[in-house]
Amino acid sequence: MKRISWDQYFMAQSHLLALRSTCTRLTVGATIVRDKRIIAGGYNGSITGGVHCVDEGCYVIDNHCVRTIHAEMNALLQCSKFGVPTTGAEIYVTHFPCLHCCKAIIQAGIKSVYYAMDYKNHPYALEMFEQSGVKVEYVELKDMAVSLNNPDKLAFIQRLISKLEEAGASNEEIKKWYEEANHLFSTQA
Repeated sequence: MKRISWDQYFMAQSHLLALRSTCTRLTVGATIVRDKRIIAGGYNGSITGGVHCVDEGCYVIDNHCVRTIHAEMNALLQCSKFGVPTTGAEIYVTHFPCLHCCKAIIQAGIKSVYYAMDYKNHPYALEMFEQSGVKVEYVELKDMAVSLNNPDKLAFIQRLISKLEEAGASNEEIKKWYEEANHLFSTQA
């Protein structure tokens, strides 16, 4: 069996974190790594104890959800909260960071940014990274052991099973379909 690369491993972790996001506009995950060890992770969501976008919708001002704390910021704040230094660390992010997150990444002493998807890549962000000597690299997500479409697939299966219930399928049939779907989604390919 061939193992996935370190870049793929850490990027997969970021995508897994993104599945915890509570923002309905974009799900983002970030993993901070030092010496091939994960030191923090974050996803975009609301403040602790606050209202979540998935519950009440996004709070949008000037085309930005102001309720959401970005994944990169949550990961950096986790390091701060627990006294974990970030100087010389690397960050793996599902999407190219926004300008504010770029500045925070630079100020935190992160030496490398790896991202899987372009997202409004601002030229000034690239300029700041270059000025600060921060390496920026696109890491194409492949070799995934985690299916990132499971929530969509599960929602689709749920809708199909609901239609079967509405059509008068027996409880035994419905139970069988649920068990088969659970088995399908809990088995790794």
